[in-house]
Amino acid sequence: MNFLQAALRTLFYVVVGGVISIAGAAFFFMNWEPDRQDFPIRGIDVSHHLGEIDWGQVARDDVAFAYMKASEGGDFKDGAFALNWAGAGAAGIRRGAYHYFSLCKPGLEQAENFLSVLPEDPGMLAPALDLEFLGNCARRPSVQELLQEISDFAGLVERERGKQVIFYVPEDFYLTYLKGQGLNRRFWARSIWHSPSYVKNWSLWQYQDRGTVKGVAGNVDLNVLANGMTLNDLD
Repeated sequence: MNFLQAALRTLFYVVVGGVISIAGAAFFFMNWEPDRQDFPIRGIDVSHHLGEIDWGQVARDDVAFAYMKASEGGDFKDGAFALNWAGAGAAGIRRGAYHYFSLCKPGLEQAENFLSVLPEDPGMLAPALDLEFLGNCARRPSVQELLQEISDFAGLVERERGKQVIFYVPEDFYLTYLKGQGLNRRFWARSIWHSPSYVKNWSLWQYQDRGTVKGVAGNVDLNVLANGMTLNDLD
């Protein structure tokens, strides 16, 4: 009987220890962030999925900039964009807009959709083009075909707004379509919990997709500027 009790007690401690270890690891990864001395300028990216945002609280929680979804594909416009744009501006947060690129729509058509909601604001951050497979259509164009559509999009937006488009590119998309193509572009890399290694000289780094920020209900994407950059470098 004493042996059984000892065995059960040992098993209990093993289970409890495992649970604590898992919880501790989860807490660490959920709260991990890049060194603030190297990456002091923090920002978020948002869309209508996050609901109404209290931008005053966001500004007080060490958030210097925000990219917000403006449009997607050929005709979708984010219903929260205008409210987010106005709220972030009133709170003193530098603002930028992004378009989610559809693999099934022509680049010029998507650029026109983006421009229809993109403010003519000389103080805004450079517009961003979200290039990823997640949530996209099933079609996979050839490299040359897609590069042409992206070029059409960027060319029109840049002519109309006078700012070079930044490309948001997770690793799988970058390796499939953009690596080795000689693109003279600034990149916004995505690498959760560790520094990006798949693209050199990135300008923005999305390091967390389940972050918490005051004023935002639920998880939010967290970003930093590259070491040595300022927000004026994103004009």
